[in-house]
Amino acid sequence: MKRLCVSALVAAVAMTLGACGADQTQKTAASPSPAASPSSGMKDDHDKTVYALGLMLGRNLEPLGLAPAEIEIVKKGLTDAATGQKPEVDLQVYGPKIEELARTRAADRAKGEKDKAKAFGESAAKEKGAVQTASGLVFRTVTPGNGPSPVATDTVKCHYTGTLVDGKKFDSSVDRGQPAEFSLSEVIPCWTEGIQRMKVGEKARLICPSGIAYGDQGRPPVIPGGATLIFDVELLGIKKGAAPPDRRGSS
Repeated sequence: MKRLCVSALVAAVAMTLGACGADQTQKTAASPSPAASPSSGMKDDHDKTVYALGLMLGRNLEPLGLAPAEIEIVKKGLTDAATGQKPEVDLQVYGPKIEELARTRAADRAKGEKDKAKAFGESAAKEKGAVQTASGLVFRTVTPGNGPSPVATDTVKCHYTGTLVDGKKFDSSVDRGQPAEFSLSEVIPCWTEGIQRMKVGEKARLICPSGIAYGDQGRPPVIPGGATLIFDVELLGIKKGAAPPDRRGSS
């Protein structure tokens, strides 16, 4: 449940671009012609590998939310760097501005996510049986349990499904067919707080504002910055001691 830094995005883009430039001499002769674009069909594994490089770059850039015109400018910069053309800007001047751009875009997108989730959270808090805590967590029991409740230092075993406010599923131990085990001291605050309110055997819904989930950073590309998360959780058991290394799958 680690929080990501915007600088990681910048570093990932820089490393990918650096790899492109360093390997250009060896790859130019073997590269497909412009006519062999994905839209016209990739001919072989080489074409698919080159296309995969584009996917990697695109996924690193996706959190920036670039407009189509901006993407065309990125393509121009990529083409110039990969073909040895003279850059149209000084990287010593404009390279450091990339992180500032990333931070600004991340903040804008996080605000948009929070605005989108506001009405959802307010509506959920008014549902019968729902409780909204001081942290912003909205907790609602779906099926009562009759076992004990865990404390923050316990390791718990549970099934869960996580979705965004638009209904998009981002993780599910149910789909994997394997309950998750994790220490409540090592997960997002929403889980630490919410699961302590549950009893073994209980099913509950936890609605987690970004402030007690992944914050403005999110967990791109799966969880946007500022996103409110909805977890449907079934508490299966409580264990004392450390959780196994693979606690949460991909969530």
